Amino acid sequence: MRRRLIHSTLAVVLVVIAVFGVSLVIVETRTIEQSAQESVDSEAVRLVSIVESRLLGGERIASQVLRDQITPERFARIELPGRRPIDIGERPAGDVIEAKETGEQGETVTVQESSATVSEEIGRTLLIILAVALLAVGAAVLLALRQAHRLTAPLTDLAETAERLGSGDPRPRHRRYGVPELDRVADVLDASAERIGRMLTAERRLAADASHQLRTPLTALSMRLEEISATDDLGTVKEEAMIALGQVERLTDVVQRLLTNSRDPRTGSAIGFDLDEVVKQQIEEWRPAYRSAGRAIVRSGKKGLRAVGTPGAVAQVLATLIENSLMHGAGPVAIRTRVTGNQVVVEVTDAGPGVPPDLGARVFERTVSGRNSTGLGLAVARDLAEADGGRLELLQQKPPVFALFLSCDTGTS
Repeated sequence: MRRRLIHSTLAVVLVVIAVFGVSLVIVETRTIEQSAQESVDSEAVRLVSIVESRLLGGERIASQVLRDQITPERFARIELPGRRPIDIGERPAGDVIEAKETGEQGETVTVQESSATVSEEIGRTLLIILAVALLAVGAAVLLALRQAHRLTAPLTDLAETAERLGSGDPRPRHRRYGVPELDRVADVLDASAERIGRMLTAERRLAADASHQLRTPLTALSMRLEEISATDDLGTVKEEAMIALGQVERLTDVVQRLLTNSRDPRTGSAIGFDLDEVVKQQIEEWRPAYRSAGRAIVRSGKKGLRAVGTPGAVAQVLATLIENSLMHGAGPVAIRTRVTGNQVVVEVTDAGPGVPPDLGARVFERTVSGRNSTGLGLAVARDLAEADGGRLELLQQKPPVFALFLSCDTGTS
């Protein structure tokens, strides 16, 4: 493309130079010839007037007297009636420019100048025009190279940007080139890079969230299946199977919730539900794990509450808080439900060391953890709560008190 731009620019310049250069040569040649002819004519008229005035005054007319009256490069012949012609200067050889004038006393003056003089002036003019044309061609070459670089360099850069996008590097470059069309392409590529970056971030976030959120439920489900396979009691098998089916349903709901959040975190599927059922289910699900750890999980507060949210998401938030208490806390875990204003609050607390002072509100940020964990649990729990219009807060650092705020259902008792 660079070569084509240079060739096209040079072609245009050469055409312009050819058209205007030839026209200028023709005009200048005619002008020089006309000027030379007019100069010879003017000199002939002037010499006639001088000769005539000398004749009228009875003065002597000789070549020595009139030699200073004509241009040195020219030849003049003065013809007087009844006298021999008087020659001034050397007669030029070859083609000449000639002017002849006749005075009132019958005298005739002929002035000649060699055409070689005019040809030399025309040659000098042609050299000047040629030099200007060569200078214009040189300037056109430099301009074409600069313009070609100005256009091809951004195109090469945009091609590299597109190749980077195709190879999985979605970082926008935010480069602009001062050419509106190319800047528009750069805007589109940067916007595409940002969209691809957001999509990749969402995919990675979904993978990380799913891995973290499904790990514990799958472990619990695996334990249920092991208990089923280890018992011959049909009643126990049915009971454990029903609990396992409930866990599978909750897992399905969690996966759906994670997918929904990955597409649009603001999209919720909140409904009115019985908060007691969710809290009871979580206590029953986690009680065996706490019993194995020699700890207890208890509930207190107001019952019969109804909240607005997604039951599966609320259960997952509570599961995250209960699991954190099991892993990082100490003593019994207390789940307390209460009402404040038009909101239902579920508090989870334990007797452990709590949240380190240097973390504070940052405990909900991704990758932030004070106990060498992934730091995803509370961040995902907060996103799940906010997706349905609720919020998750740390009310107290030591002992730790986490509170889940949900809107009251209109049927709250």
